[in-house]
Amino acid sequence: MTANSSSTTAALALIAGDMQAMDAVIARRLSSDVPLVSQVSQYIIAAGGKRLRPALLLLMCGALDYRGDQRFNLAAVVEFIHTATLLHDDVVDESTLRRGRATANASFGNPASVLVGDFLYSRAFQMMVDAGDMRIMQTLAEATNVIAEGEVLQLMNMHDASLSEDGYLRVIRSKTAKLFEASARLAALLAGAPAAVEQACADYGQALGTAFQVIDDLLDYDGDAAEMGKNLGDDLREGKATLPLIIAMQRGTGAEQGMIRHAIETGGTERLAEIVAIVRHTGALQATRDAAALEAQRAIQALAQLGRSTYSKALLELASQLLQRRS
Repeated sequence: MTANSSSTTAALALIAGDMQAMDAVIARRLSSDVPLVSQVSQYIIAAGGKRLRPALLLLMCGALDYRGDQRFNLAAVVEFIHTATLLHDDVVDESTLRRGRATANASFGNPASVLVGDFLYSRAFQMMVDAGDMRIMQTLAEATNVIAEGEVLQLMNMHDASLSEDGYLRVIRSKTAKLFEASARLAALLAGAPAAVEQACADYGQALGTAFQVIDDLLDYDGDAAEMGKNLGDDLREGKATLPLIIAMQRGTGAEQGMIRHAIETGGTERLAEIVAIVRHTGALQATRDAAALEAQRAIQALAQLGRSTYSKALLELASQLLQRRS
């Protein structure tokens, strides 16, 4: 989200106290007798970030009028799972920069990052048991498994210039959107919501998460490195055929297709400026933004199942403002 997005800021201000309560749970549950575990965990948690997944859970709890303390525990669980995926992601992608500073693997090494990621996963599973609800445990266990499958799918698709839009969407719905979906569903489960409302919450989360990742992939070719806190062209360097490139290859000339295909297959960024120009003049950037807009609209439609409140309005604003995201 953009820092100057007043409506988004207002939405998150609604749950500022809840986020502080979640932070207290995080601080308490990050404790370990092994110093390096605490050191690496604190390093990546302190890096900040948007924390959209726990925010989504807490906003949805507000919309469903659930006020129990278990929401703080599960919000922390969601953030731990997400943080573990980031630690593992950066090792696999050999990333050196995240949120404007060195990644944990760049600072502490790959072995520490992988093993501390494992610690966060296992701590999350300890904490989810505290809820004492089999549906909640099933939801989180399934989400974690699907995310892992998405990671493997993405690895298999690296340097594959023939990846289709459907294949691309399958990866991001598994790798990114699944935890958004689970976060929203967890709120419904905590609130004891009817099945139709639970499904609407899950649909909102999946659509929001899909739109978020599509915009993230767009910003690799249309963003500002200083705002984003990561290197532009990283996706191409890692051989990822994301939606802007897939559409550009569909619409470009034979020579343009060949240039993009070669860059994906080799991870070469020496012609990044030319590829960005192709993505722009073929209309692939706008087409990608349009695809994200469809998902954001799907999220907004899902909210019709929820009653009107300041929280449901905030959830609507989150989906609407996503399309203005620049970092």
